[in-house]
Amino acid sequence: MSTRVSSANLEEAVKKLMVEWEQTRNYWSDAKARDFAHDYFEQLPPLVAQARNAVDEVDVLLRKVRHDCE
Repeated sequence: MSTRVSSANLEEAVKKLMVEWEQTRNYWSDAKARDFAHDYFEQLPPLVAQARNAVDEVDVLLRKVRHDCE
């Protein structure tokens, strides 16, 4: 699997997770739900961005290694 596919899969998984979370919030809306959202879901966007940046850096390095080995 290429790094670009992995990055796209990560993005799609997070989108699906957020949709599921919003649906869950229709049934779970107490203080614990707010705490859970704060502790986990509010942290996701910057973490996913960092992961995507890391994957992009790995992609660049892999391309360079492949080029250098040819």
